Amino acid sequence: MTQADPVWLAAELIRRPSVTPQDAGAQDVLAEALTGLGFAVTRLRFGEIDNLYARIGEGAPHFAFAGHTDVVPPGAIGAWSYDPFAGAMRAGTLYGRGAVDMKGGIAAFVAACAQHLAQAPRRGSISLLITGDEEGAAIDGTARLLAWLKERGDLPEFCLVGEPTSRVRLGDVVKIGRRGSLNATITVFGTQGHVAYPDRADNPAHRLARALAALTAVPLDAGSEHFEPSSLQITSIDIGNPAPNVIPASAVARLNIRFNDRHSGAGLDAWLRASLARYADRFEIETTVSGESFLTEPGPALAMLAAAIAAECGAPPAFETGGGTSDARFIARYCPVAEFGLVGDTMHQVDERVAIDDLWRLKAIYRRILAEFLA
Repeated sequence: MTQADPVWLAAELIRRPSVTPQDAGAQDVLAEALTGLGFAVTRLRFGEIDNLYARIGEGAPHFAFAGHTDVVPPGAIGAWSYDPFAGAMRAGTLYGRGAVDMKGGIAAFVAACAQHLAQAPRRGSISLLITGDEEGAAIDGTARLLAWLKERGDLPEFCLVGEPTSRVRLGDVVKIGRRGSLNATITVFGTQGHVAYPDRADNPAHRLARALAALTAVPLDAGSEHFEPSSLQITSIDIGNPAPNVIPASAVARLNIRFNDRHSGAGLDAWLRASLARYADRFEIETTVSGESFLTEPGPALAMLAAAIAAECGAPPAFETGGGTSDARFIARYCPVAEFGLVGDTMHQVDERVAIDDLWRLKAIYRRILAEFLA
C-alpha cells in the first residue's frame, strides 16, 4: 500500500461503486490506509449511512480535512469511454465516477498526510471527517458527525473541505462561504367554476400569477461584500386541470431562493407569506431551508491556504461564495471552514476525469497548508 500516492488511492476508491447511499467498501479502503499511517479510525453509522472519523496527534492546533466518499449514479454506462468504476488511466488522465467529486480530493488529503507525517515534526492534530451522505439527503452524514465531535470536545480549529472548487485551472478558486437555499411550495385556493361565468368563481391561477410576478419584479438585494445578489427562481407552476372550460379550485407553484448574508431563512419565509397575503385570501406555503448562508472571514488560515496554492500554481486563488450548497454549511456552525479542490468541470458528467498531474499538485498544496498550520 502506497498511501503517499494520490493516484493509486484515488483509483482504489473509484473502484468501489459507492453510489449514494451505498458505501461499497470505499471507507474500508480509507480506514486501511489511515490506520497504516497511525491514525485512530472510528467508524460511525448513523441511520443507513457509513461515516468515518480519523485522528492523529493530541491537542492544538487541530486541522481537519472533510469530504465524502459517496458519488452520484454514473448514468448510461455505455456512454462512458471506460467503465466508470474501473479507475482507468489513459494519457495522463484518471477516469471514473468520483474522480473529481470527490474521491480524488480525499486521496490527495491522505497522501498529503502521509508525506507530512513522514517528514515533519509531530505537533498538534490532524483529523479527517468523511461521510457517505453528501450526495444524498445529507441528514445522517456530516451534520451528525459534527454533533458527535462536539459532544466529545473534539472539534477542529479549521476545516478544509475538498470539494472541486477550481473552475478553469487548479488553484483558481477557493470557496470561503456559500449562499443559503430555501425551497417553497405555494398553494393558492380559489373557487371552482365554469369559465363562461367567472363572476361565480374565484380563479386561483390569476392570484398566483400576480403574486409570482410581484415576487420576481424587484431583485431581493444587490449583493454584499463577499456575495453575489440573491436569486429567486420559479421552478414549477402546476394547476393540474384537464378541463379547458373549468376554473380550477387551486394552483401550485414551487420556487427556490439562493440567498446571501443579507437574509435568513426565517426572514425570507416571513417575506413570502406577507407578499402572498396581498394577492390571495386563502393560501398555504411550505418552506424548507437546506442551509443558511455562511462566510469565513479572510484571516491567517485563509492566508496560509492562498500562499500554499500560489506556491504550487503560480498565482493566488480568488475567494468566492457562489455555487450550490455543500457540507461546509454544517461545518461552519462549529469552526471556520473553506473549500478547495480539483477542477470540477466534469463532475456528475459522463467521463468524469482528472489530470493525474493535478492530483499530485493538489497533494502538494494540502501538504503545504498542513506544514504551515501545524508549524
